[in-house]
Amino acid sequence: MRVYNFSAGPSMLPLPVLEKVQSELLDYNGSGMSVMEMSHRSKVYEQINAEAESLLRELMNIPANYDVIFVQGGASTQFEALPLNICTNKKADYIVTGVFAEKAFKEAAKFTDAKCVASSKDKGHTCIPVPDASMFRPDADYVHICYNNTIVGTRFRGAPDTSGIPLAADMSSMILSEAVDVSKFGVIYAGAQKNVGPAGVTIVIVKKELTLNPSPSCPTMLKWATEAAEHSLYNTPPAFSTYVAMEVFRHLKAMGGVKAMQKLNEEKAALLYGYIDNSKFYTNKVVPEFRSLMNVPFVSPSEELDAKFVSEAAKAGLLSLKGHRLVGGMRASIYNAMPMEGVKALIGFMEKFELQNK
Repeated sequence: MRVYNFSAGPSMLPLPVLEKVQSELLDYNGSGMSVMEMSHRSKVYEQINAEAESLLRELMNIPANYDVIFVQGGASTQFEALPLNICTNKKADYIVTGVFAEKAFKEAAKFTDAKCVASSKDKGHTCIPVPDASMFRPDADYVHICYNNTIVGTRFRGAPDTSGIPLAADMSSMILSEAVDVSKFGVIYAGAQKNVGPAGVTIVIVKKELTLNPSPSCPTMLKWATEAAEHSLYNTPPAFSTYVAMEVFRHLKAMGGVKAMQKLNEEKAALLYGYIDNSKFYTNKVVPEFRSLMNVPFVSPSEELDAKFVSEAAKAGLLSLKGHRLVGGMRASIYNAMPMEGVKALIGFMEKFELQNK
């Protein structure tokens, strides 16, 4: 029996994609083998790789002067790759809005003069600091943000003005969930395991001019220019994960693209936040203006009830609702693949649980 998986990642995938992958698992496109078995130098896989890039460019309207690469190592590896690839002045400004934004800042500090120019830590990361262009150093190589904060459930509402300094964004937990103007960013990177596919492949979208001056100490495997020159095939890529991502891209295109997904995601989030806000039992602590569309944390009146909620929800087929250990409570991650029916099922359980535990 399929369940509703509210995990923050790896997360659920669209059922039609899983069924397509299942049907091709033993024999992809008449090749007589699985994608897991074939050479990444084969014509068959080269076509998968090329289509994945082409579809992502189309879905996100990525300008021609940007490279798109599929790499290994997760988004966390890009915390280090970023300052090693963009290091003209060896300075970088960071806006810290949660755990992963802080991790990115700390990793960058090993390789460059990283400065935290704004933080929401003093407010428990329940909001996004409103950046002012004057807070950024004019000779900074880039400004970094985490666009959506998975643990605390906040998000930026658009790209901050950096006065021409390249903007780098970790979009792991929101890529393809809402429309973004790629041209406002110098770099976008994202782990696939939330909205794109299974764990294993990471997307990097980078303006070509920003790949030209990597640090001499940048390892070859972290060098964007190397991967771009070889179309993500410098070494054996995360082939199966890229293939599943391609199928997800096909699915999103058939669903109407990113704008259609954004409309559905806004409706799902509005329904869930609306129920929580109208309840005297559940609470969401995030400032409404900065609430995430993808990750909805909430608590009940006590930690004991929180634990009971998670346990009983799992028995009802609503899985992975336990909040992150740093914030507790519950968290419903409602990525692209989560249908409206899943959100309604969760709300139905919340109503029942509240009545039984007042």
